[in-house]
Amino acid sequence: MTPKRLLAAAVAVALAAAGCGGSDDAADGNTLKLWHFEGPDSAMGVAWTEAIKQFEATHPGVKVRFEEKGFEQIQKTAPMVLNSSDAPDILEYNKGNATAGLLAKQGLLTDLGDEVAERGWDKQLGPGIDTTARYDGRGVMGSGKWYGVPNYAEYVMVYYNKDMFAQRGIQVPTTLDELTAAMDEFVAAGITPLATAGQEYPAHQILYQLALTKADRDWVDRYQRYTGEVDFHDEAWTFGAETFADWVGKGYLSKDSAGLKAEDMGLAFMQGEHPIMISGSWWYGRVRANVKDFQWGTFPWPGMTSGSSGNIWVVPKGAKNKELAYDFIAITMSQPIQDKLREAGGVPVAPGGTPASDPAMQEVTDTFKALSEGDRLAYYPDWPAPGYYDVHVSAVQKLITGSAGPHEVLDELAGPYRENLESIGG
Repeated sequence: MTPKRLLAAAVAVALAAAGCGGSDDAADGNTLKLWHFEGPDSAMGVAWTEAIKQFEATHPGVKVRFEEKGFEQIQKTAPMVLNSSDAPDILEYNKGNATAGLLAKQGLLTDLGDEVAERGWDKQLGPGIDTTARYDGRGVMGSGKWYGVPNYAEYVMVYYNKDMFAQRGIQVPTTLDELTAAMDEFVAAGITPLATAGQEYPAHQILYQLALTKADRDWVDRYQRYTGEVDFHDEAWTFGAETFADWVGKGYLSKDSAGLKAEDMGLAFMQGEHPIMISGSWWYGRVRANVKDFQWGTFPWPGMTSGSSGNIWVVPKGAKNKELAYDFIAITMSQPIQDKLREAGGVPVAPGGTPASDPAMQEVTDTFKALSEGDRLAYYPDWPAPGYYDVHVSAVQKLITGSAGPHEVLDELAGPYRENLESIGG
């Protein structure tokens, strides 16, 4: 994730970058203009670099013009850029009602239904994984037209420093109570156990994770897909907010983390400053590539967990080379690229029959399969409404700093959610 920028500055950067090199070369059928926000050493970055090579090898005379963007840069500027002549042919975009659903509702994305059926992508994804690829006329995920295709999956897990656990004789937790007990032992030893970041997604995902320990599929669908009434002061939300505040009070996470970004969190864990990091499988490849000074591992979050397909490939309505974009998606869905992604530390949506060379990576893949088949994937907390990401970040920052209490924070989350529900006729 790149640092958050002021909207005006981000728009200027995005438009300037989108225009570099001119737009004529992208209209001649010999250039595929591609945007994504994955780092080069991430599993997706590694796999997609290989996909670009394969694309150019199978499309003589065609070049891929790749432009790396920041996650938040794309999230904030996409509606403007995709409605201009500078739109790319294909880009990675965040899935969910608030992002891809909003663009679909605004008519900025291409309906991929015919390509999905012709190329068999629906059969590769299967029920559940395809939820984030389809949106109805309200921009609500789970049904309607195909506006995106994911080629990887993801879920939130617990990363831990095996050496720090072993030094204190702490066993790998299998329940929330055991995780809490482990963090108590680290606090008693003068160690802040949890690496996190309040200025971006990690902290608010933890609050949601805590709420999910009291949730079920009906609760998730009511919140995420508007299938029923949502009470932000029910048992699950109350437990999540009150427990998060309790964690702050007990010193499980630093109050300074309110001003930290996801990158700060990841670096702190990889440098051995904290024994625990609760975050997504998107960190796995990078942690594996960078941690050399200690042994580490992962274990599943107890109960339901944030997770879904990964972000999706979308094709802007105004893309100049849509057929090339479809061909590139097909390459990322091919077995060689799916295997490349898995070997680099990612979770493929269509794994082959051959086990991963790294048993730990095979375990991550198998865990995702178990979560999916067990109906334990709960999407992400900021998905339901446009602009909801910033609402969640701000609200949970207040819990970390102590400037608002749990129920004040839940009221802050409830307001924009209900406003959006009313706006779509819910």
